[in-house]
Amino acid sequence: MLSVSGSSGAGSFRDLDLDDLRKGFEGKFWPQLTCAKAALPTLRPAGSITFVGAISSRAMKPGTSGLAAINAALEAMVPVLASELRPIRVNAVVPGVVDTPWWSRVPEAAKAELFGKLASEVAVGRVGKPEDLASAIIFVTTNTFVTGTIIDCDGGWKLKNG
Repeated sequence: MLSVSGSSGAGSFRDLDLDDLRKGFEGKFWPQLTCAKAALPTLRPAGSITFVGAISSRAMKPGTSGLAAINAALEAMVPVLASELRPIRVNAVVPGVVDTPWWSRVPEAAKAELFGKLASEVAVGRVGKPEDLASAIIFVTTNTFVTGTIIDCDGGWKLKNG
């Protein structure tokens, strides 16, 4: 499984380089839409399109407004496309922090400290594993009665203050 992503578009809004934000859309939003559109002629009526976003769309964390915009744009299309493309199913999986190569840009000691902090902020008490995300994607692609749905695969991030 491979999903496009990147850190372009991250940072404080006051300092956010809009060209960097455009690069973020080019690296994550447009490739997923391009693939979905290209797949339409070959998708069977029982087929499925699954977008992969990120919890930054709703995390409300300072420094993530650009990432929030990119991921929220993907999420906003899900119910509309599910209705428009029916019976083809359209869903999204929205991961929280998952230990993937995306984090390889962070030095190992800093990553371990960050993951420890983030693990303490989510209900399940750990960061995600690639298998967690993969099983959510398999669920929405194989369950023929799920469409127009956004699955949060974030360890209960939204429950952290509850």
